Amino acid sequence: MTAVETIRVLIAKPGLDGHDRGAKVIARALRDAGMEVIYTGLRQTPEMIAEAALQEDVDVVGLSILSGAHMALVPRIREVMDQHDLRDVPLLVGGIIPDEDKAQLEALGVRGIFGPGTNTQDIVTFIRQIAAAKQGD
Repeated sequence: MTAVETIRVLIAKPGLDGHDRGAKVIARALRDAGMEVIYTGLRQTPEMIAEAALQEDVDVVGLSILSGAHMALVPRIREVMDQHDLRDVPLLVGGIIPDEDKAQLEALGVRGIFGPGTNTQDIVTFIRQIAAAKQGD
């Protein structure tokens, strides 16, 4: 990614969680900040998410999980992304994530965890920072 390229972000709703209002708010905020957002819609499998990330050549993957299934879904999504040679694509998680699960998610390679009420500008800034750091690699 060069300095003039638009940051491409995939927003996905894995599993059976049917609540996507937060994902849509984040998608809009990222678009308003000049990023290109690919929203996969509801009830995506880990394989569908990894395939979309690969096909869309995204810089970042953001997962919105409100179902409580994050400890089952995130490891599988990371595994499938790694199988698709997407190890360098940062993975972010938003939703209801208990404090006791955060360290384990970070150990799996999750770069950022954002709970309800996070300021959207903080997420925009974070994504810009990790995209810039990735560009420097």
